[in-house]
Amino acid sequence: MTALDLPATVPVLGVRNLSVSYNDVHALDDVTMSLGAGRICGLIGVNGSGKSTLFKALMGLVVPRDGSVELFGMSSASARKQGLVAYMPQAEEVDWTFPVSVSDVVAMGLYGRLGAARRLRAADRAAVDDALERVGLSELRKRQIGQLSGGQRKRVFIARSIAQDARLLLLDEPFAGVDRASERTMTALLKALRDEGRSVLVSTHDLAGVPELCDEAVLLHRRVLAQGDPFQVLTHGNLALAFGPAPAAPAAPPAPSVATVGSTAAPAAAPAAPPAAPNGES
Repeated sequence: MTALDLPATVPVLGVRNLSVSYNDVHALDDVTMSLGAGRICGLIGVNGSGKSTLFKALMGLVVPRDGSVELFGMSSASARKQGLVAYMPQAEEVDWTFPVSVSDVVAMGLYGRLGAARRLRAADRAAVDDALERVGLSELRKRQIGQLSGGQRKRVFIARSIAQDARLLLLDEPFAGVDRASERTMTALLKALRDEGRSVLVSTHDLAGVPELCDEAVLLHRRVLAQGDPFQVLTHGNLALAFGPAPAAPAAPPAPSVATVGSTAAPAAAPAAPPAAPNGES
């Protein structure tokens, strides 16, 4: 089965009762969520809420204590082998001093289909060129990856997913440490990829930007506190559960209701003031 012939009833991303522990520390507890095709989902939570652990569990990089993960109706390993999923870790997890060029990093998205020799064919080089052109980095293709700005580095990873033709992008804090211009560029890129039928799970601390970027949101604090329409997830009551009383919810028009885990109460009305985003990364 490929992403293109996936039945409509099978989510692109399906997590069921997922629990992950590091020794005696419970990082995720009974997490259940899903994401359909052609959707952007914002993953919201404080530092230490389990966002990065969830990404690693989705990629099969950590072993869950309980529960299951399926990508395109198959295991994470199978989805990765087919090149269906691309992952951008947090910036501090990448060795930016490694002697590779921008085009080398983008070409790494093609390694799964190149064979042992990893020799690029004409079509592969064209895919790299097209991806770099799309993210506006063609002129920097020969530059060492660590010489780029923070926003440019993130765009290189998006270019890698484009060259790979990944159908699911897992982006852990892609907007951290980037300027507003780069943030706007990446937001436009992600929306364009969404419009092509790709799915994106993106963690962010920019609460004010979530409704503009995302079709849906998941509020995480080791477990799923709320999920659904961003305006209905980011209410005062829900945010207090995750962050405490400080963050303000974004203003919103009336929207469909959302189920909040462990509660049947209606979401609180959103105020007019935009939120102040917490700093830092999980």
